[in-house]
Amino acid sequence: MTTLLSRRGLLACGCGLGAACLAATSLPSRAFAASPSTKKTTLTADEALETLKQGNRAYQTDSPVRAVQGRERRIEIALGQTPFVVLVSCSDSRVSPEILFGRGLGELFIVRNAGNCVDTAALGSIEYAVSQLGVPLVLVMGHSRCGAVEAAIDVVKNNTVYPGSIGRMIEPIVPAVLSQREKPGDFVENCVRANVDRVVARLRGASEPSLIDPLKAGKLRVVGAAYSLDTGTVDFFNEA
Repeated sequence: MTTLLSRRGLLACGCGLGAACLAATSLPSRAFAASPSTKKTTLTADEALETLKQGNRAYQTDSPVRAVQGRERRIEIALGQTPFVVLVSCSDSRVSPEILFGRGLGELFIVRNAGNCVDTAALGSIEYAVSQLGVPLVLVMGHSRCGAVEAAIDVVKNNTVYPGSIGRMIEPIVPAVLSQREKPGDFVENCVRANVDRVVARLRGASEPSLIDPLKAGKLRVVGAAYSLDTGTVDFFNEA
């Protein structure tokens, strides 16, 4: 009797499970029903830059921002993204690109590391965004009192040696520091901007077709910027 009941129970469970699976497969799935999106942003480089400037002006004045986010936006972009800018910025926790530009999900393709440098991984990420996603603008953004820049200054001034990979990480910043030793003004801030300028120059002078072709065609711009931790202002420069 026990065996019979167990078999009957198992059969009932199996039927129930089969019905549940059939019902589940018949339910519509908004997130996975469509094919991957091939859409790209319709913004030009100039329009993308102006969008960032407007967003930062709103951030400075604490104006209400309607950033696209939440469940509906998540579902909308689940199968494809249409960012309008590659933002090369520092990993500093005080520098949050979506917040200071008032943007939401799927709008900024962010490449972040300490000192906003461009190594192989970062360059590959930039090339991918430009060539595959159709991004028209690359913004390289440093910020005030950058710890990575200050560490590079410490190396130049005091021959400080940092352990592990930290030293190798800040090596690309050292030339920017050396270039500013005799310049007037705030030394750290000068070095921050010089570091941005070096990265901008590198990207503009890239030999990779995925960057040089859209640059020559006027479909891509590479611009520099510096973010003030004190005022919340992003100062755009080297916009040529």
